[in-house]
Amino acid sequence: MLLTGADIIIECLLEQGVDTVFGYPGGSVLNIYDSLYMYSDKIKHVITAHEQAACHAADGYSRTTGRTGVVIATSGPGATNLVTGIATAYMDSIPMVAITGNVATSLLGLDSFQEVDICGITMPITKHNYIVKDVTRLADTIREAFYIANEGRKGPVLIDVPKDVTAAKCEYVRAVPKKIVNHNPENINAQIEAAAELIKAAERPMIYAGGGVVSCDAVDEFAVFADKCDAPVSLSLMGQCAFDNTKPAYTGMLGMHGTKASAMALGRCDLLIVLGSRFSDRVLCNAGTFAKNTKIIHIEIDPAEIGKNISVDAYVTGDLKYVLSKLNEILPDMKHSEWMSETAEWKNKYALKMVPIESEDEVLPQDVIEELDRLTNGEAIIATEVGQHQMWAAQYYNFRKPRSFASSGGLGTMGYGLGAAIGSKCGNPDRPVINIAGDGSFFMNCNELSSLAKHRIPVIELVFENNVLGMVRQWQRLFYGKRFSQTDIDRGADLIKLAGAFGIESVLIEKKSDIKPMLEKALSCGKPCLVDCRINKDVNVLPMVPAGADVLEPIMEIDLSE
Repeated sequence: MLLTGADIIIECLLEQGVDTVFGYPGGSVLNIYDSLYMYSDKIKHVITAHEQAACHAADGYSRTTGRTGVVIATSGPGATNLVTGIATAYMDSIPMVAITGNVATSLLGLDSFQEVDICGITMPITKHNYIVKDVTRLADTIREAFYIANEGRKGPVLIDVPKDVTAAKCEYVRAVPKKIVNHNPENINAQIEAAAELIKAAERPMIYAGGGVVSCDAVDEFAVFADKCDAPVSLSLMGQCAFDNTKPAYTGMLGMHGTKASAMALGRCDLLIVLGSRFSDRVLCNAGTFAKNTKIIHIEIDPAEIGKNISVDAYVTGDLKYVLSKLNEILPDMKHSEWMSETAEWKNKYALKMVPIESEDEVLPQDVIEELDRLTNGEAIIATEVGQHQMWAAQYYNFRKPRSFASSGGLGTMGYGLGAAIGSKCGNPDRPVINIAGDGSFFMNCNELSSLAKHRIPVIELVFENNVLGMVRQWQRLFYGKRFSQTDIDRGADLIKLAGAFGIESVLIEKKSDIKPMLEKALSCGKPCLVDCRINKDVNVLPMVPAGADVLEPIMEIDLSE
């Protein structure tokens, strides 16, 4: 059938099973938005207050559903407003397709109104990008973009479409999406067998897993593998919902803000099995001392990550779901009772515990998040901004299900969480969604409260209000002589009144006894709700490994005297 380029875009999205897109209209995408109007019974469009939030929404949708997120923006500033969101998805390997409009092909390269080379700008932060100047290439380009976004190590792809291409017509023939095939190397079974021999020989194995476990839907295989190995399990920030946090084997995060129990286990294990993680600097802390007396197996889909940040003794490059399935066939059920008892003792001895600073009735983030965990039975989707609150969420919420956590790990994007929560709720309407924020991040995206109100999206925005940039202040206290430069951000804003101005519900937590009733009220109201949770500005994230220090030597206490 003969269709316009704009209609072809929408038909191709339907081919790929897309039912929700996020975005913001503008001149260069008017034809696309006209088609969206005509297809509104088949594809839901969610407009945000800012294009960056739309991009984060597509990201959050993808993280929590396993489907490809889609965002649409106009040319020029609309396209450049996507850059931070695309980079966030790229660093965390999130499949997303960004569709941008551009000026007509006859105006390209002339510094035309709202013209920008978005392909050139995003080349370092996409798996691939395209500018489509011929409408006959449009459908195949979109299909290829979805395939690339999901094949191998996943990530964002951008398609830039000049306005005249969206108006031009050509024949469109519907196609079945190409099946994703993650090609494993020919010698993968030999690599798996070599890894299995090391695992069988280990007396004190430890498993460290990252976001790759969730990305390739290998959570069930991982649970079986962990039981077979009878080993303690630690997770990266990105891997938080890869393993049931309530299981005795789970020892907590590893790295800069990881648990002392995980650090102790790392120091004592004789084999570290790393699954779907890239050994980021926040985990290694000091690459020269990390696991220096331990054999390491690295199982990872991206061969570029093998040996990039740390040397390993064995590796398997391939699809983690396949690799774990094969290992589960090969490995016997092992028992390491003495080793597991030892790690359980560390877990008990070094359990995370916040201490009140001024009064017994003050609000501690640990109490808030643990109560939230109890009230939701670990069933909620937790989004976060970036800062202290992000670490508290990872430390104190017990994730039990996969795809329950949306947080910017690699890029560390303040302002990410509220958009991600919007996308998460759109993709998971039957699950509670809470965005955990600090007031520093909140003021980067509080305009998106209007999006919650407009679309009646019942997301809970939980803001830890301490009137400082807490994580930066913590570093200033420890390493900059307590010179708190520009980290006092008290803006004099009343968050409760602000929520009311946007037309959403709100509750206030000022003392410990407020925590349970106010969270219950927020969770049961069935509407978008802001929770203003006021905490002491000197509550810190502990443990903490200083930059460049050995991961085995975290700071456990901080002197709060001025």
